[in-house]
Amino acid sequence: MTSADPASPSRPSALHLVIHGRVQGVGFREALRRRAELLQISGWVRNRREGTVEAVIRGEHEALDQLLEWAHHGPGMARVTRVEVTPSEEHVTDFHVRHTL
Repeated sequence: MTSADPASPSRPSALHLVIHGRVQGVGFREALRRRAELLQISGWVRNRREGTVEAVIRGEHEALDQLLEWAHHGPGMARVTRVEVTPSEEHVTDFHVRHTL
């Protein structure tokens, strides 16, 4: 699955994201963390060695929709080309930045 249907009532409350484009070295992780905390979303975010940003986000569907919309463009210097979205079963209780994988 490459994108989630926000209108789907069966959409999970946790999602795994892989964000492609110019997303490293532009403050993407910290901006996503701040946005997630504002929306009361738990999860994590990290850079991956191949140049993408990976995240797991868990929260209310409306908040997830807002964060997903933001992830498609990111902070000002980012240039997002694609966001892969898949369901996640991971349980997280806060939001944090992980080390690069």
